[in-house]
Amino acid sequence: MLYPVSVCAEMFTGVYTALVTPFKRGELDEPALKKLIELQVKAGVDGIVPVGTTGESPTVDYDEHVRIVELAVRYAKGRCKIIAGTGANSTEEALFLTLSAEQAGADGSLQVCPYYNKPSQEGLHAHFSEIAKATKLPIILYSIPSRCGIEIGVPTVVRLAADCPNIICIKEAGGDADRVSRLRAALPNKFTILSGDDSLTLPFMAVGAKGVISVASNLIPRQLTKMVHSHLKSDLKGALKLHEKYFPLFRDLFIETNPVPAKAALAMLGLVREEYRLPLVKMNPENRRQLRATLKATGVLK
Repeated sequence: MLYPVSVCAEMFTGVYTALVTPFKRGELDEPALKKLIELQVKAGVDGIVPVGTTGESPTVDYDEHVRIVELAVRYAKGRCKIIAGTGANSTEEALFLTLSAEQAGADGSLQVCPYYNKPSQEGLHAHFSEIAKATKLPIILYSIPSRCGIEIGVPTVVRLAADCPNIICIKEAGGDADRVSRLRAALPNKFTILSGDDSLTLPFMAVGAKGVISVASNLIPRQLTKMVHSHLKSDLKGALKLHEKYFPLFRDLFIETNPVPAKAALAMLGLVREEYRLPLVKMNPENRRQLRATLKATGVLK
């Protein structure tokens, strides 16, 4: 689904689940994917982000990547937004994936900062501009320096927002509320900031973010949606109560590299097989015990 730029302002507020990709004997498990998306939709999330980092995008091939986006659009049936993870450290690859997602009917594109090759800020501007000019999809930038080695600088974000009308949002996963404050002060109000860390969603919203692209909502979509929308409605006490309850889960979902704990937790709930693609492997036993205990303590696992 394509939106004219004039109606894109603040279209990405609320909770967007960074969905895991279920596998079965090495192949995409399409029935499990359908079940996961149905659970998310019924829980009331604002959108789903397939084939991002949590969706193991580095280890799916082009055909699988495109297929996952197509299936997400089909299964969601317009009941929530589909923001396809289509970023890459190759501009040509990111263009291919983005245009494929547009053709599939996605509502937007999540564009991660190019990793490993570590372009300059001028290179980042050229990369994201090239993609934005090629598509009508609204674009969410994704700054995550812990994985990419560089961040999308605040001046670069400001330039991109000014130069590319369909770059309208950023997923901020740098762990720094000061940076969120700087972004909010430097960008027009219509430009949306989303948290990229569940544990920092409320702190970031306190200084101008409007929601989260969440890992935890794979497990607690209804509760995350209630937390974020309570804050958006100025029910700060209600939002804080939910944050405090689930904060241990937010932390333990990153006890090992994402998405390993999230997928392990979903397997404990019987929703997916605990199957990854190398080089990701199953959790070590001690961390698994801790995660299981946290799931039980928070009421997620009975």
